[in-house]
Amino acid sequence: MNKYKKYIWLFFLFGFLILIRAFENFLFYDPYLKFFHNDYLYIDSPRREVLKLTLSTTMRYVINTLISLAVLYVFFKDWSIIKFSVIIYSISYLILILLFLYFVMNPRQEDYYIFFNIRRFLIQPLLLLLLLPAFYYQRKGL
Repeated sequence: MNKYKKYIWLFFLFGFLILIRAFENFLFYDPYLKFFHNDYLYIDSPRREVLKLTLSTTMRYVINTLISLAVLYVFFKDWSIIKFSVIIYSISYLILILLFLYFVMNPRQEDYYIFFNIRRFLIQPLLLLLLLPAFYYQRKGL
């Protein structure tokens, strides 16, 4: 793949990640979107359907993961990086979704901040922001 095709693919893939974020209110069920935009440290947790919320959060995580894996592949062209990333994303999902469910089922105001950050790792492609420079520096041998 020449340099220009690589940049075009990366542009479209990052564009998809931006579109997911831009249309999150229409694409996914998440009562915590409005909750965390307000002064959430002083209000009660919103009403939610736990199964619907979990499925929607999982779907968003999977979509972000697939796009992130595509970004990593276009950037590095190395299947060993993709295989390792799949393991990282899978383990992260298991740990994060269990913590997410705990905080959804047991909402306490003193836990809102940690819940906010756990939820952020599930609904945003933050792992890509960690893996991309890590693999880049690993490749450079620094």
